[in-house]
Amino acid sequence: MGGQAVRWTAEQVRALAPDDASRRAGSKLSAPGPWTEAGWGNGALWGQCKGSGSKPYQTVVDLDGGQGPGYRCSCPSRKFPCKHALGLLLLWAGGEAVVAEGGDPPEWADGWLGDRRRRAERKAARGPAGAPEGTNAGQAAAGTGNGADERARAEAAHRRAAQRAERITAGTQELEQRLADLLRGGLAGAEQRGYAPWEEMAARMVDAQAPGLAARIRELGAIPGSGEGWPGRLLAECALLHLLAVGWRRAAELPAPLADTVRTRVGLTLEAADLLSDKQALVRDEWLVLAQRDADEGRLTVRRVWLYGRSAGRHALLLSYGAGGRAPELALPVGAALDAELAYYPGSGSLRAALGPRYGAPLPGFQPPGTGVREALEGYARMLREDPWAEGRPCVLERVVPVPPSDAGTAGGTAGASRGGAGPGAAGWHLAAADEEVALPVAPGTGAAALWRLLALSAEGPVTVFGECGHRGFAPHTAWHQGRVVPL
Repeated sequence: MGGQAVRWTAEQVRALAPDDASRRAGSKLSAPGPWTEAGWGNGALWGQCKGSGSKPYQTVVDLDGGQGPGYRCSCPSRKFPCKHALGLLLLWAGGEAVVAEGGDPPEWADGWLGDRRRRAERKAARGPAGAPEGTNAGQAAAGTGNGADERARAEAAHRRAAQRAERITAGTQELEQRLADLLRGGLAGAEQRGYAPWEEMAARMVDAQAPGLAARIRELGAIPGSGEGWPGRLLAECALLHLLAVGWRRAAELPAPLADTVRTRVGLTLEAADLLSDKQALVRDEWLVLAQRDADEGRLTVRRVWLYGRSAGRHALLLSYGAGGRAPELALPVGAALDAELAYYPGSGSLRAALGPRYGAPLPGFQPPGTGVREALEGYARMLREDPWAEGRPCVLERVVPVPPSDAGTAGGTAGASRGGAGPGAAGWHLAAADEEVALPVAPGTGAAALWRLLALSAEGPVTVFGECGHRGFAPHTAWHQGRVVPL
């Protein structure tokens, strides 16, 4: 069932947790006490954890299943990985003797592992979009019908696309009228009217089949309550929304890559299977997992996973979604490296990608090459030229030192209050270059715990930090120091 997997670090395991509560609960189960019949081998990890009932929970982790880590537990939790899987992984990461190395998994674990890996093998054999084995992408799309059926399907798809384009165009016209009404009445009225008008406008864009526009409008609704300077931020975001609406209507006049970016931002995207069906577009590399972040967006949990290709020297962003309170399926250990293929979505400077076949279990990662603060700002400027709606550009800063505000740690200081979990956390913090007089402000929303952890790491010297450089500052996600990777 595959070779022996490389043991992960505790930091990599904790980064897989779907939320802080699961991370804390998993840490409590990382001692040998509650575990029996634990072992690892053949790319898998298993064990039984004593719970409140008469029967222990049976937990198994597939470390090497051809489709990324997988988890199964007999507990009733709907989180993946659950606290038992996290506890077992932490126990294994710590090298505890209770997790015996070698041997075969027990029957209750082997059955699930075998089924999961056979499904992965069948999926790889079928190829993209569920095509039968030995069928190419064109044949899969055409099916088994005759030429007349194929033409009829193509014509129907063309009509649907044209109808959706008309609805989106009508939606952008209505959006511009509403933006004009907002500016005519004055931005101050936005604070008084509250969130309801924005939600109603977003719903209209959903009706127009423009989910990208709807998402941006919902973000606008939160700006009037975001503190000092909100009118300027609201005006800037309204301008970008207007630019996107105009770009949609004039897409035919734009360069092809920029037109693709506009369509993507509006909400028109390709299916991952269609992207991966183009063998010419696949990029195989050793992909380092730079960071993983979850965010709630309406009724969905969106997981963003950033990668870096060792040979290509290019970043990639994977998106995975979870609905109904469930964690997204895709979970990759931060700091590990994957031998895998992926395909980038179209668009100028696009970083979003679809993950294709993986070859083997995650391997020990490497420290990515970094850049200076000035170069990071120049890179973000180039990205804005290609995609004016980009919030930030992924980059690795090397030899930087976190600098807290002057009142950090004092009773009245903002950062001092943040250390206890209150306050904005990132206010006044900077990442300063160790070798020149230049620094980047830390982006709002960065957690206080991450900032103090980063400061502790820098006690022995400058660190390497991965994050996103944007108009609000630098949002740090992962740090490297003396060969050690630390998710923030």
